[in-house]
Amino acid sequence: MLIKSVNGKSPSIPEDCYVAENATIVGDVTFGTNCSVWFNAVIRGDVNFIKIGNKVNIQDGAVIHCTYKKHPTIIGNNVSIGHNAIVHGCIVHDNVLIGMGAIVMDNCVIESNSIVAAGAVITQNTVVESGSIWAGVPAKKVKDIDQSDFAGEIERISNNYVMYSSWFKEE
Repeated sequence: MLIKSVNGKSPSIPEDCYVAENATIVGDVTFGTNCSVWFNAVIRGDVNFIKIGNKVNIQDGAVIHCTYKKHPTIIGNNVSIGHNAIVHGCIVHDNVLIGMGAIVMDNCVIESNSIVAAGAVITQNTVVESGSIWAGVPAKKVKDIDQSDFAGEIERISNNYVMYSSWFKEE
């Protein structure tokens, strides 16, 4: 793993987090407990800060960045960021699933208990309301979570990633 200080700021990663050998974490990045950062993920807190809550999984190839002098990236608790997703200069609240290949752009707010579908592009300054699913390019609200089969998915995926990371810690 590449964990590097930038401009005097170093990542803060609790002991119980799992970071894959080829993940990159640089600069002003703070993690909560029980997080996992998977293969080829990049978390770059060089131009602003990145704050990540508890039980967050950042899957393979995902990129977390922020915007110089404008937008930090703040991620809540129990969040899954799918393979190859990009989360940039935005706020993601608790209990959120960001699907594979999704892009969340500057100054967006993803409210709690919501899903950004795989491949969706959440354009700058968008607010994704709590309890909704957004999909498409550009993304739009497609349904409410309580009317979907996805209600338990956010918690299930988050818990699974805590389990998966335990497999790698034992090696």
